[in-house]
Amino acid sequence: MNDPVSPPSPSRPLRWIVPIAALAVLVGAGAWGWMQWQSRQTQERLRAENSQLQMQGLLDSVEALRRDQRSTSQRVQDAAATNRVLRDEMLGLSQRNALLEENLAKLADSTRHGAQALQLEEAELLLSQAGQRLAYADDVEGAKRLYALAATSLDDVQGSEYLNLRQALMQERNAVDALGPGARAQAQAALAQFAAALTGLPEQIDAPVDATAVTPWWHQVLAPFVTITPTRLQGPLTEAERVAAWDSLQLELTLARAAVERGDQAGYAQALDRVALWLPRLWPDSPALRERRAELHQLRARELRPSLPELGSTLQQLRTMRTGS
Repeated sequence: MNDPVSPPSPSRPLRWIVPIAALAVLVGAGAWGWMQWQSRQTQERLRAENSQLQMQGLLDSVEALRRDQRSTSQRVQDAAATNRVLRDEMLGLSQRNALLEENLAKLADSTRHGAQALQLEEAELLLSQAGQRLAYADDVEGAKRLYALAATSLDDVQGSEYLNLRQALMQERNAVDALGPGARAQAQAALAQFAAALTGLPEQIDAPVDATAVTPWWHQVLAPFVTITPTRLQGPLTEAERVAAWDSLQLELTLARAAVERGDQAGYAQALDRVALWLPRLWPDSPALRERRAELHQLRARELRPSLPELGSTLQQLRTMRTGS
């Protein structure tokens, strides 16, 4: 059975307004809550992102600090290695400097020894030449100059072992100075003086008058025709023989001079012996002739090579020192 439709009551819309309003309030509240939640979520997300960014920044800073620390450590290690290398180089330079100083000292020492050896060789050469000048040429002046040069060379040589050598050279120089112009030069001068004195000898001497002597009768007979001269007063030489004898005498004097130049003592003595044989044949006996003969005897006794113990002693001592024997 059908119920009759009753007309709506006029208060029914009001009943829906309240739920709708409540629903709208709920929806609004939910939307507001959703929006607030979304806002908080966004803020939290932003905070999280900011925190993450800050954390990442901190991590980056820490990583940068670590990188800087590693770089600094590496630089410190490099600096330490560089310092070690520099220290090693300084040690090497010090050793190199020490080696250079040692080499320079050795070089200076070798240079000094080389210069000293050169000076000793020069002194030896000068002493050898001085001895040769005295022995072969009797050049006393030249030998003196060479001895002076040798003394100058030895004065520059350092060392106490060379004091005896310089003293020996001084003694040898004094002995050479005592020779004067030289034995041969003196002999030549004496020979020239002797030859010049021969020209002043009288060629004839009158016999002493004896009042008690009786002239033989044959002297009186032959007196108008010849001149009688005793042979004991004058040699029986003609003018031509006298010229030849005079030339022979001059030749012997020349040979004596040549022997003096050579230093030939035996040839010198032989030439003067032959001169002595010619004297009584060219001139009669007289005080002047006897004086010349005595002078000739002194000339013959001269030594052309005087023996000097000091001569050559310095050279021998120098050679002994250099050879070490």
